Amino acid sequence: MSEPAARADGARTVPGGLASSGLEALPPTADGAAVWAALGEAGGAARAYRDGSVRAGVDPDGLGAVLAALDARFSIAATLSASVQLATALPVLATGTGPVVEGLLERALAGRATVALAATDETAGTDLAGLRTRARFDGDAVEMTGEKRWIANATTAEAFLVLARHREGRHFTHFTWILVPADAPGVKVRAADSALFAGSGAGHVEFDGVRLPRGNVVGRVGLGLPVFARHIAAERLAGALWGVALCRRVLADTHRRLSTRAHGEGSLWDLESVRQRFAVCLVRVRELRALTDASAESVAARYDTVAGATLKAAAGATVGHVLGECAQLWGAAGFASGGMQDIRAQAALFGIGGGATEVVLGLVAEDAERILADPAGSAGVAGPAPSGSPQ
Repeated sequence: MSEPAARADGARTVPGGLASSGLEALPPTADGAAVWAALGEAGGAARAYRDGSVRAGVDPDGLGAVLAALDARFSIAATLSASVQLATALPVLATGTGPVVEGLLERALAGRATVALAATDETAGTDLAGLRTRARFDGDAVEMTGEKRWIANATTAEAFLVLARHREGRHFTHFTWILVPADAPGVKVRAADSALFAGSGAGHVEFDGVRLPRGNVVGRVGLGLPVFARHIAAERLAGALWGVALCRRVLADTHRRLSTRAHGEGSLWDLESVRQRFAVCLVRVRELRALTDASAESVAARYDTVAGATLKAAAGATVGHVLGECAQLWGAAGFASGGMQDIRAQAALFGIGGGATEVVLGLVAEDAERILADPAGSAGVAGPAPSGSPQ
């Protein structure tokens, strides 16, 4: 992954093959919608998939390169906006067929539309089997009622990809994906009260008796949770790839500051205690990178849920540690607007979004016997696709 290139004015530039795209013309303060539009127009979104096809699955190298390029120039909020679409929203959308799905998929990949993945309900975000948003089928129509909270791209989306229950109870076949246009009667969107993630279009969405044609059902009725379980693994891989890029960028910025910040007859970097703390961060990032490299193909090609959970837990812990250390090493300057303390606060999402650390560690623990029985220590990293997942 490329280190961010510094300019004379202090702004970061876009590395790699996207450097000459419209992304370079955007200001670093651009929001997620503007970044997504420029990325799609430049053909960058397609680079995240094998052969440029969403249905072929994510390409770890391409996905990592795109996320590193976005992180190198734009805010965490803006990169989050793109990451959710690349790793989860578009792959889930691509499990459907028909003109409604195909049209939106084409526009989104070209940057002409933003798609919001609306899974998190008004109930606990990790308890999807308990969600209350309902889809009631009525002949050739489906009626939506409920509320989704803390949805990235909510305020900018052309359409919401909504996970809803169509039957009472917690069985995994009781949930279905519905594509809901943002301008449909009965849809109400309000921005989330969060200065940290305003750039991601974060918000809450209400569905009050929204009636849609049956053609807005995405995929087969009853496969909502299996499809989500399959593709959330890719989102967790994306988080690990992005986490490595973010940590490397922040460590590079911190190293430059420590090396030029006068202390005594030298600089802060000359203090052994500082160098020790920094070295621990370097080791943690290299460990995360090695784990990501070892797990990437298993997640991308076989949708290994335990490998994805392992990456999610590791990324949350590593990003939290590195950003916390760097925030401390920046001292009082870290409290400046947009400074290291703000970045640290935003980066807390790595331990929450896509499954809280405690939840994903539970998934890893459930596979303890298989992991421990593998003499190479790779169980849960290169295992089979989860049973019940659609192929």
